[in-house]
Amino acid sequence: MNIVVAILGISFLVVVHETGHYLAARAFGMRVLRYSIGFGPPIFRYQPKGSPTVFQVCAIPFLAYVQIDGMNPADEIDRDDPALFPNKGVLARMITIFAGPFANYLAAMLIMFGFYLGYGMPRTVETAGAMVVGEVGAGSPAAEAGLQPGDRIVEANGQAITSIDELQAVTRPRADQATEYVVERDGQRMPPMMITPMRGPEDQGVIGVVGAHVFEPVSVGDAAYSALLWPLVQTRVQLEGMAALVRNRSTEGIQGPVGMTRMATESAERGPRTFIPFIALISVALGLFNLLPFPALDGGRLVFLGFELITRRRPNEKVEAVVHMVGLLFLLGVIVLVTFRDVMG
Repeated sequence: MNIVVAILGISFLVVVHETGHYLAARAFGMRVLRYSIGFGPPIFRYQPKGSPTVFQVCAIPFLAYVQIDGMNPADEIDRDDPALFPNKGVLARMITIFAGPFANYLAAMLIMFGFYLGYGMPRTVETAGAMVVGEVGAGSPAAEAGLQPGDRIVEANGQAITSIDELQAVTRPRADQATEYVVERDGQRMPPMMITPMRGPEDQGVIGVVGAHVFEPVSVGDAAYSALLWPLVQTRVQLEGMAALVRNRSTEGIQGPVGMTRMATESAERGPRTFIPFIALISVALGLFNLLPFPALDGGRLVFLGFELITRRRPNEKVEAVVHMVGLLFLLGVIVLVTFRDVMG
């Protein structure tokens, strides 16, 4: 059941993304030929009377796409048809492309707004003389060492630990270095644990634990303000993580469909308080990823439209089509390789 919830959650975010494109296209009078949820043979189709759009649900209801007439650079274009994508003004086309990622950011804000109103604002549990472990990441160095939720970390590398900030201060400089952690469990001090922090963003050491926290009620205004800032903070963190991957020439932080579904399933198993922020985080990641200036992504299309806006002349359509095709093949190749890695463990 948790797997189904995870898949539906991720699919919902893709539907949100494509709905952003659809609504913007229709607002500018573009003809949308198809709005599809899932892929494979259609099992349900509906075309409103007088509408050019076919709404369909396919046999595999995972992911979604919107087909805007004339958006493919390889299509033959009738310059007298005002409903075609390339026949609209450059700003209209840019907004239509940007609307998908924007919808994901807006969805993340709304999700976190509802989360803060429903559950409150998380606050780290403060306890005398130790840091209480709230969650232990699956497969993390802490999990492999046997650390469990509810454990109290009292020392790390010989230094007293009373908060998550102090734990991070000790752990971050010790990536790939075996470090001694002293833990109390059920009131009893355990034998020292040797944990080797793995390299995280910016080469900083992490052991994969989250401090225990409680949720405190907040006002509507505070919830709205925090929800507005939350996606921006997550964007900065994700950009820092991408930069670290590039510097380290590593793909360890890249998740394919299998890895993402696994993470979503694990968060669903922990309950709504974990799953809801995770879905919001994936929504931000989806929006940010699509804004990257890479061919075949929304960001790549915005680069070509930006060129047109600045130079006041359109890029060569055949060149643009080839660039997007090469980018798409590259992305598909990366997805296949990452999926193979995730499946093979």
